[in-house]
Amino acid sequence: MTTPSALERPGSVPLSRRLAARLVLLPALALALLPPRRIRTVLGVLRRGAAPATPAQAQEARDAMCAASLQCAGPKGCLPRSLGAALLCRLDGTWPTWCTGVRVVPPFTAHAWIEAEGRPVGEGAPEGYFARLVTVGPLPPSTDR
Repeated sequence: MTTPSALERPGSVPLSRRLAARLVLLPALALALLPPRRIRTVLGVLRRGAAPATPAQAQEARDAMCAASLQCAGPKGCLPRSLGAALLCRLDGTWPTWCTGVRVVPPFTAHAWIEAEGRPVGEGAPEGYFARLVTVGPLPPSTDR
């Protein structure tokens, strides 16, 4: 499998969605500078009260991030792209599973992505291609009444 030099930039993303993606881009870039445990802590707080994202919602958020930012669409933009997509989902009241890990086949490569319903969204890699090291998924619904 070859590594693409750039991702496709979706062209059919509505202007309002691209503007929302631009809104979360700066916080996503700032989060990407933090150590992994701090990222996990911040995302753990942000996910509270959100419903699990569907694959379509997660794909729409990922597409919007790629359409709004060349950095996110690039081959080294996986961390801000995944963080931005998670934040964009959160604006809509949903939360995907944010993951970071490594490729399981040589050569070693770190990667960050989002998942919905247990499957990577928009990665184009077979299931099991990446091993998860850190995940921040949606919280189960509260049963307190």
